[in-house]
Amino acid sequence: MSTRAPREQKSLYLTFDDGPHPDHTPALLELLRAYGAKATFFLIGREAERYPQLVERIVEEGHVLGNHSYSHPMFDALTHTEQWVEVERTDEVLSSFDGRQYHGFRPPRGVFSLLLTLRFALSRRQLTYWSYDTLDYQGREPDELANRLRAQPPRAGDVMLMHDDSDCSLRMLEQLLPEWMEHGFTFRALPA
Repeated sequence: MSTRAPREQKSLYLTFDDGPHPDHTPALLELLRAYGAKATFFLIGREAERYPQLVERIVEEGHVLGNHSYSHPMFDALTHTEQWVEVERTDEVLSSFDGRQYHGFRPPRGVFSLLLTLRFALSRRQLTYWSYDTLDYQGREPDELANRLRAQPPRAGDVMLMHDDSDCSLRMLEQLLPEWMEHGFTFRALPA
């Protein structure tokens, strides 16, 4: 399981869960483009099917697709077989956009079982976690969260957990991307 990524050129790895979302993903993509930033979008399969034009745009703009299950269920309430169906179904959906058979998988809410971890390891597939949680899903004000990130800044190689199902990450990143760039950071997608 990966939680950190290569420390190439003082990079941060921006990742966004729970999209694509028609009200939030486009503005986030515009912001990333403005700073030459690349990211990994861990998409929900059924949302990718609902908004294919957004998925196409994510890929066209050089970002990487990740698998965040088909329906974002409570994974610990599912059987192992049901969990695997969520993973496989989403890989099929995403493959139609980027041609990759498998995608890094981030389980909903970060919940996974030992059996699922073992299955990923045996099939040489990637289970992807994060090393820095921005807490953007907690309903706090973006300014408060941005100040927290300033007080406890990420380090080179950190995989940043964010979401694109609200404007919180966008509003945080509007402040932080230029500051991080001034400190020499670059923004990369996770290796596919």
